[in-house]
Amino acid sequence: MTPNPMMGVLYHWLGGLASASFYVPYRGVKRWSWEIYWLTGGIFSWLIAPWFFASIQTEDLLGVLGQAETGTIVWPIIFGMLWGFGGLTYGLTMRYLGLSLGMAVVLGLCTVFGTLIPPVFQGDFSAKLLETTTGNITLLGLAITLAGIVVVAMAGAKKDAALTSDQKAAAVAEFDFRKGIWVAVFSGIMSSCFAFGLAAGEPIKALSAAAGTGPLWTGLPVLCLVMFGGLLTNAVWCAWLILTNRSGSQWFGGGSAVGAPLAMNFLLCAIAGTAWYFQFFFYTMGESQMGEFGYSSWTLHMASIIIFGTIWGFAFREWKDAATRVKMTVWGGVGLLVFATVVIGYGNWLGSAA
Repeated sequence: MTPNPMMGVLYHWLGGLASASFYVPYRGVKRWSWEIYWLTGGIFSWLIAPWFFASIQTEDLLGVLGQAETGTIVWPIIFGMLWGFGGLTYGLTMRYLGLSLGMAVVLGLCTVFGTLIPPVFQGDFSAKLLETTTGNITLLGLAITLAGIVVVAMAGAKKDAALTSDQKAAAVAEFDFRKGIWVAVFSGIMSSCFAFGLAAGEPIKALSAAAGTGPLWTGLPVLCLVMFGGLLTNAVWCAWLILTNRSGSQWFGGGSAVGAPLAMNFLLCAIAGTAWYFQFFFYTMGESQMGEFGYSSWTLHMASIIIFGTIWGFAFREWKDAATRVKMTVWGGVGLLVFATVVIGYGNWLGSAA
């Protein structure tokens, strides 16, 4: 299949929309503790959805994984476990900073590490980024992405400084800028491990292709491994919280969940978890279209999440009390991110044309 970077950008935007939207259904969950709805949704995103879609879209899933070398299986799971810490604290970041500001800070660090480290891991950083026109344009796009992220984060800091405690609580119920920033920094660094996991599982894509899987879907088996690692981390943490808070009865309408709409809660968690998975479903599709410069996919993915996350932030009126110049600043940052995706897509198009 001939790479089509512009189609790849579209897939990455769809993945970004799914990622930016996944937390929205959780806002409708009633009378469940965080660990209950997070683990419920996570079972769909880390276990059910990856194996379901990989089983129907790829050929001989278990046979392909059985052919892979031990390291090719183990390392994606390990990186998935590390990414699990990022995903775990990602949810906390949304609680403390809101959708738009939280995503900007987390994904800024995630963009840098997730884009630059895989080529280093594969030993071709210089050949891909420093010695080619496409690589140079990708670095330019990454710089523009970082500039856009900084602008969005600055706007968030200005909003925080200008609002009263009551206004912050009205926009984000548990708003805590200092705590949220520290959690976001940790989340951003650990979340980038997902890109490392995909890079470590690259040989599995070749095995899947050899088994007859179409080029759009060869990355799905690797997702099963990385997201299983994420499940392990999140399940252990949530289990500890459930035991500590004695919140397990909430699944059955007990404790603080008496009178809770259980069917609706489960449905909303299923939608949220599946949306969380779909960001990576579309990510692997987009990466398949970027040719040999697939490492730039992470930058495109992160930028698109921030774009749609900011839109959701405005939709939920997180910025309603911010000054006009602050709102203009955040949209200026979003504009830079859109421009960055165009620059990176153009650079990849040049590479594929050459």
